[in-house]
Amino acid sequence: MRTTFIEALIAAAERDPRIWLLTADLGYSVLERFAQAFPDRYVNVGVAEQNLIGMAAGLARTGLKPFVYSIANFPTLRCFEQIRNDVCYHNADVKIVAVGGGLAYGAQGYTHHGVEDLGAMRLLPGMTVVAPGDPVETRLATIALADHAGPAYLRLGKAKEPVLHTRDPFFELGRAIEVRQGKDLTLISTGAMLGDALAAADELATEGCRVRVLSMPTLKPLDEAAVLLAARQTKAILTLEEHSVTGGLGSAVADVLMEAGVRARFRKLGIPDQPYHLIGSQTYLKKYLIGDIANAARELLHARGRLIRRSSR
Repeated sequence: MRTTFIEALIAAAERDPRIWLLTADLGYSVLERFAQAFPDRYVNVGVAEQNLIGMAAGLARTGLKPFVYSIANFPTLRCFEQIRNDVCYHNADVKIVAVGGGLAYGAQGYTHHGVEDLGAMRLLPGMTVVAPGDPVETRLATIALADHAGPAYLRLGKAKEPVLHTRDPFFELGRAIEVRQGKDLTLISTGAMLGDALAAADELATEGCRVRVLSMPTLKPLDEAAVLLAARQTKAILTLEEHSVTGGLGSAVADVLMEAGVRARFRKLGIPDQPYHLIGSQTYLKKYLIGDIANAARELLHARGRLIRRSSR
């Protein structure tokens, strides 16, 4: 994803001289191409994320379009106050890009795990929150954000995520992407969990379960229409995220269902809202913390009690 992001950003910067790239002590394997192409529009501020955001906000106030780039939680949680006051309060045109969202930096331990970032960024007024599902969505999201005015957050993986779309889907900020059709269960994923969602759908298909898979690259604004349609047309909804179950995709989908008066079989699957002290590969941590998606889907579909779905819309 990160390589695709840089390629798309370079292409956007060739068209728009207002685009800058700032980073906090990164750039030793990915960002060099941008620095070489646009040396006057590239700044490495060092290990100083608060300054990173402040500089970006200042550049935006002069009419420029800065993108800032760092690891997982560092450009978000470490400088949350600067984002709130310097960027969002002024509706500054700053794009915050985090590489290694979720558990991608698993071997570095909890300090490098980005598992609360989506919830934190969703809290901020005027912030658009984007987590693409594969390199194709990453390219399309980068292009869309380069044209988008106002604060935005782009969450990327770093683990050589596979291409999952055989062709470019229709992409628009605030719109879900239907990757697979189905009427029994809807799996809604955000970010790099899309591959896991498709694998679970394939496993359930062998048992005759028809699974709709929605990629939700934009968490804010959320595609409420796609969520409500899934609630009406399928028997249950299971959300998947490499993020805390509190404040992320699952919470956003639950809000939509409750506010619309829809009673549906629903479960959010992600990282438990409790401390953990684990170090390991991303694959190991996802299996340990998030668990088996297909089993969670089976439990949801076979839960006792019949729920009546109704909508006020």
